[in-house]
Amino acid sequence: MSDARNVAVGVEEEFHILDLTTRQLVPRAEEILQQLDKDSFSPELLKSVVETNSQPTLDLLALRSNLLDLRRRLAEAAGELGLGPAASGTVPILDMDLLDVSRDDRYEQMTEDYQIVAREQLICGAQVHVDVADRDLAMAVVAWTAPWLPMLLALSASSPYWLGADSGYASMRTLVWQRWPTAGVAGSFKTAAEYDQLIADLIKSGVISDPGMVYFDVRPSAHLPTVELRICDACPDVDNVILIAGLFRALVCRAIEEIEAGGQAPPPRAELLRAATWRAARSGLEGDLVDILGAGPVPARAMLRRLLEEVRPQLERYDDWELIDNLAEQAAGRGSSALRQRRAFARRGLLTDVADLILAETRDVPPAGASLGAAPAVSAPDQIAPVLLERYQPTGYDEVVDEHGAVRPQYRAVMRTLERLGPDTLDQRVGAREAEQTDRGITFRVNGDSASRPFPFDIVPRIVAADDWAVLGQGLGQRVRALEAFLHDVYGERAAVADGIVPPWVVNDAPGLRHGGRAPCRDAIRITTAGIDLVRGGDGGWLVLEDNLRVPSGIAYAVEGRRLAESVLSELGPPPGILRLGTVPALLHDALIAAAPPALVGDEPALAVLTSGPADSAYFEHVMLAEEMGVPLVEPGALLVDEDVTYRVDDGRRRRVDILYRRIDEDELFSALGADGAPLGPALLGAVRAGRVSIANALGNGIGDDKVVYAYVPRMVTYYLGEQPILDDVPTYVCGDPEQCEHVLANLDQLVVKPVDGFGGSGVVIGPHAEPYQLTAARERILADPRRWIGQEVVSLSTHPTWHDSHLEPCAVDLRVFVYAGVEPVVVPAALTRVAPPGSLIVNSSQGGGSKDTWIPRR
Repeated sequence: MSDARNVAVGVEEEFHILDLTTRQLVPRAEEILQQLDKDSFSPELLKSVVETNSQPTLDLLALRSNLLDLRRRLAEAAGELGLGPAASGTVPILDMDLLDVSRDDRYEQMTEDYQIVAREQLICGAQVHVDVADRDLAMAVVAWTAPWLPMLLALSASSPYWLGADSGYASMRTLVWQRWPTAGVAGSFKTAAEYDQLIADLIKSGVISDPGMVYFDVRPSAHLPTVELRICDACPDVDNVILIAGLFRALVCRAIEEIEAGGQAPPPRAELLRAATWRAARSGLEGDLVDILGAGPVPARAMLRRLLEEVRPQLERYDDWELIDNLAEQAAGRGSSALRQRRAFARRGLLTDVADLILAETRDVPPAGASLGAAPAVSAPDQIAPVLLERYQPTGYDEVVDEHGAVRPQYRAVMRTLERLGPDTLDQRVGAREAEQTDRGITFRVNGDSASRPFPFDIVPRIVAADDWAVLGQGLGQRVRALEAFLHDVYGERAAVADGIVPPWVVNDAPGLRHGGRAPCRDAIRITTAGIDLVRGGDGGWLVLEDNLRVPSGIAYAVEGRRLAESVLSELGPPPGILRLGTVPALLHDALIAAAPPALVGDEPALAVLTSGPADSAYFEHVMLAEEMGVPLVEPGALLVDEDVTYRVDDGRRRRVDILYRRIDEDELFSALGADGAPLGPALLGAVRAGRVSIANALGNGIGDDKVVYAYVPRMVTYYLGEQPILDDVPTYVCGDPEQCEHVLANLDQLVVKPVDGFGGSGVVIGPHAEPYQLTAARERILADPRRWIGQEVVSLSTHPTWHDSHLEPCAVDLRVFVYAGVEPVVVPAALTRVAPPGSLIVNSSQGGGSKDTWIPRR
C-alpha cells in the first residue's frame, strides 16, 4: 500500500506582475528574474508572468513555508522596482498594447502558430505535482482523480475580471485556458504507451510542437515523475494552495490504494466532466457544482465536505486531517477569491481596490481569523459545558461556539472551568467583582450623570489567537505609520490632495481640522498613542472599524480587567503563555518621552498627565496611568506659560513641564483658564511653536480619525508607504460624494449611518434595526449637510458568551488595540475587548457596553 508520508508533493505557482502605482499588468518579468535564481524562478509565455517552483516535500507545512519564502523573495525583488506579484487567475487592469511574449524561441513560435490564443493568455495558474514514478500507474490515477477536479477548480477560482470588466465567471481563466487545442478534460487511456502514442500523433499532426504543450486538466508530467494537476487558478491565499495540494495528494494516494486492491475507476463521462468544469468556472464556491455520477447539482460546500470524507482515511493516516479540515472550513467560510474581489469592487467601484486586495493576499497576509493547523472543534457543547451552554444560541459567527454547536478548541479549558464552577458560584464571583471595583474606584462617568458607576467587566475571557495578533500587529503598525504621514502632510504640503489621493473637500471641511495643527515642529511625533477599533465579521475575518488618534481611552480598563479577573476568578487563569500586562505603563512612558520637544536640552524631560478633572468620564484612567508612570496629574488651572516655557504650579512653586500627555479635548483645553487666570490656549500654542513643550497626542489630530478620512486610509498606505494594506476596513460610502450619497439614501434601511465627527455611538443609525421615523430623520440630516455623514455596510459582529442574568448570552464584541508610537510603532500587549448589551450592536460604555479580559497567547 502506498503511503503519503513517502509521497512528495510540489507546487508551481504563476504570478502576474503589477505596477504598484497604477496596479496595471506590466511586461517587466525579465527585470525581476535577473535578481533571482533560475532554479526557483522562471519566465512564462508572456513577459508579465513569473513562475516559482517549490521543492518537493513530504510535509504540507514545510511546503507552505517554502511557498511563502518564494513569494517573499519574489515580492522583495519586484518591490525594488515598484512592482508586485499577484497570484490570481486574471488581473483587473491591463493594456494589451503594452504586453508581449517572452524572448524565447519556443514562445515566439507558439505566438506565431496560435496568434490571439497565445497573445490573450493573460492568465496564471497553480500546478500541483504528486510523486507517481510508474507511468502506467500514473495513467490509472488520472482516471480516478478526474471526477473531483471541478471541486478543486472551484476552490481556486480567482479570476472574475477579464480585460477590465466582470466576466460573470468565478474562473474566467478556465475559459481562456481551454482555447488551447490540447487543454481541458483528458481522454481515457489504459496504459502510458497509449497516452504517449497520442502525444506523438498530436506532434506529428503539427497541432503541437512538443509534449509540454499538452495542457490536460490532469496528466502525467511531461518533465517529472509525477501526476500533475493543472486545472486550478493561481490562488492569492497561499493556504488555498496548501488545501488543494493536500486534497490532491490524498486523492492520488486513495487512487493508488484502490488500484493496488484491484478496484475499477468510475466509468469515464467526458461530456459530463466538461459540463462540471464549466459549472465550477461559472460559480466557484458560491453556487452549485455538478455531480458527474448523475445525482444532479450539489452545493459547492456540500461537495467539499463530501470530498473531505472521501479522502479522510488517507488524510488521517498521514497526519494531514486536522490541517486540511481546518483549511477547508476556512475556505468555505471566507468564500472564493472571486467573491472577495467582487466585494472589494462593490465598495467603491474601483478596479484598483480589486488589484490591491490580490496584491495584499499574495504578500503573505494570513487569512484574518485563521490559525493554521488548529484542530477543528469536535466536541459537542453537552460534552464541554452542558449546563452553561444549554440556552446558548448564537445567530452568526460566534468566537467560542462553532456553527455545529461545538466549543472551539482554544476555549475548551475555559468552558470546562466555568462549567465546573457553575452558575451559582459565577453569580457570587460577579458580586465580588463589583464590590472590589467599587472599593478600588474602577469607575467611569457617562455625560449627564452626576456620579460615576462601576465599569462593567464580564467574567468570560476572550482569546485572540497568536497568529491573528501577529497579523493585526503588522497591519496596525502599518496603518499608524500611514496616518502619521497623512497628518504631517495635511498640516504641510498637502501632497495627497494635490495628487488626487484625497479630495480637497475631505480636508478643508473636516471637523477635526485645526489651525493649531500646524504648531508642532516638522519632525514631531503626532500620534504618540492610537486606539484602533476592530471587529470580526460574519466570516470571522478582522476588519478595522475606526481610528482614534485624539484622546484614545481604555488601556487602564484593559489592565484593571486582568487584575480583577485574577483576583475574583483565580481558577480560570490566565494560563502560562498569555502575554502579561505589567509592561504597559513603561511602554507608554517611553513613547511619551520620545515625543520630547526639540528645544529641550539638558535634563530628563518632565512629563505630566493633563486631565480635565474628576468630572471626566475616564478620570479613573488618568489617575491610574499617572500613578503607574510615576508622573504628576495636572489640570489646566495648574498650568502656566511664561516666555514659552510651560510650568505646573504646585503650592506656589513652579515646576517645568516638557511633555503633556493630553487626556482632554483640545477645544476645552484652549478655552480653559491657566494658573494666572488668563486663557491658556494662546500661550500654550506659542510654547508648542517655539519647540519648548510637546502635547501628545498632537493638536489637530482629529482630522486623522475623521470618519470620512477613514475611507481613504487604504489609499494612504499605498501612497505614503508604498505598501499594500494588510488589514481590510468596513466598506464605507462618503455622502460628500454625490454618487455615493445617492447609494446611501437609496439603501438607508440596509446601512449604518454615522456622523463624521461622532463618538461613543452618538448619532449612529443602524438601518436594519431602525424605526421608519429614525430613517426619515437620518435622510433629512444627510440631505441638509451630506459632507457630515457617511454610510457603512452592516457588519454582522462576532459574538462571545457573556454572563448576563445568571446565564450566558451571545453578545457582540469589538477589540480596541493600542499602538504607542515612539521611535517605531509598538502594538501594546493589552487590548480592550468591548462587549455590547444583549441584543445590541453598540459596544460603547456610554450606551451600556462593558469589557472582557483579553488573552493574547505568545507565538
